[in-house]
Amino acid sequence: MELCKLPDDHQVMQLASLVREEIFSSCPHEESLAQIRDIITSFSSKKVAEAFEASLPEIGELLKSDLEAISLNDPAVKSMEEVIACYPGFRAILHYRIAHKLLELKVEIVPRMITEMAHSLTGIDIHPAAQIGGFFAIDHGTGVVIGETSIIGEHVMLYQGVTLGAKNFVHDEKGKAVNLPRHPILEDNVTVYSNTSILGRVRIGHDTVIGGNIWLTHDVPPNSKILQSRAVYIREFDNGSGI
Repeated sequence: MELCKLPDDHQVMQLASLVREEIFSSCPHEESLAQIRDIITSFSSKKVAEAFEASLPEIGELLKSDLEAISLNDPAVKSMEEVIACYPGFRAILHYRIAHKLLELKVEIVPRMITEMAHSLTGIDIHPAAQIGGFFAIDHGTGVVIGETSIIGEHVMLYQGVTLGAKNFVHDEKGKAVNLPRHPILEDNVTVYSNTSILGRVRIGHDTVIGGNIWLTHDVPPNSKILQSRAVYIREFDNGSGI
């Protein structure tokens, strides 16, 4: 399939050049010349770009798995090309996969810029430091939030409005929030339906389904199904009475 093949050598060189320029432009200009020289010597932007270039096949395989997951989970999909061109979930995942790799290579600022571009375009907010396995799918997607220390296994499906967030924060003696693991862990084959918030360092066991409009702050064992209470049906109202 033409749109799904990995980039050729010329495209890789162009991408590596663009990435190199962005990495160099994000260097801390307020550092002394000696410090900058040490940074360039020890781990230059060229080395980062080359490492990123070497990781493109890995990123490509992950994105292929994400395409497959979206296609298999949405009967409205007519082709892979449609997913690539039109689906906000895939666009957000694409930005995340690239940003996450750059963050692993110790690039600063640029990964957040990349995911915030996707956030602005799609309404899907994925922190580049989150760890997300293959075959990941986001359906519709508007309002999805995935926090920095979230860990997501393979074959996970999220619907619109899902939040993988923090329940509370630990502060140091100066009152600054400490960056500790504080977001959920979703094991393999988990589905989370729309407008559900899973908060804190909780673990959702594999092969679990979390229904819509759930507020969840505790661990869930594998092979579970978590649903909200049934809505209460009242047959008649008298000028708003009973609402």
